[in-house]
Amino acid sequence: MYPWHDAIPPDDTARYLAAGYGDTFSGDEFRAISAGTSPALVVVDMTLAFVDGRWPTGCPETAWPAVDANARLLDEFRRLGYPVYFTKLYADPGHVPFPGQKGRWKTVGRRPPAEDLPPGDVIVDELAPKPDELVICKSHKPSGFFGTELAALLVYDRVDTVVVTGLTTSGCVRATAVDAFQYNFDVVIPFECVADRSQISHKVNLLDLHMKYADVAPLDHVIDWLNSLQN
Repeated sequence: MYPWHDAIPPDDTARYLAAGYGDTFSGDEFRAISAGTSPALVVVDMTLAFVDGRWPTGCPETAWPAVDANARLLDEFRRLGYPVYFTKLYADPGHVPFPGQKGRWKTVGRRPPAEDLPPGDVIVDELAPKPDELVICKSHKPSGFFGTELAALLVYDRVDTVVVTGLTTSGCVRATAVDAFQYNFDVVIPFECVADRSQISHKVNLLDLHMKYADVAPLDHVIDWLNSLQN
């Protein structure tokens, strides 16, 4: 079943069905992936600060399973020779944002780590980029596209479909997926490969993305689709 099957009130489900979104609530069946033939993977912010529970922003209970799923997907992309990109915040992991770089989430309710830790803006070892895989530093904005060269790089690679994974579903993953859609890329999101601190935010945002901007699908289906492109 889709991750949101138990999160949507019956009245809302009825409205979605009336609007023609029946394939979003199809029980045990999943909508077929309808995308292009030249994919790239964009792994969003799989950094210590978001994965590891020693950091206040970390969500290890949901993030580590997503790390494992991403590792499996990365292996497939690399084996098949498709482009892979990563995002994180800054080129210097120890960068301290100045006032103009601080969005609301960086200034309200923040607490320092409980211990002296190294910089958290470092991609976890399990997903370490290869030397030929670019890391896009998106600074203080959530989308991997905003103010970066990601769209131009994807066009150069003749990509028509962006597979978006990473953290967090309701934040930087959603922003990146919506911007990919706005650049006219097809968007695919393997739901095991994304995670959030809040399960309700995770589920509702996946539902919304699936209805409007992306194909949200099980990882196994995404891997099967990738391999079908080789035939």
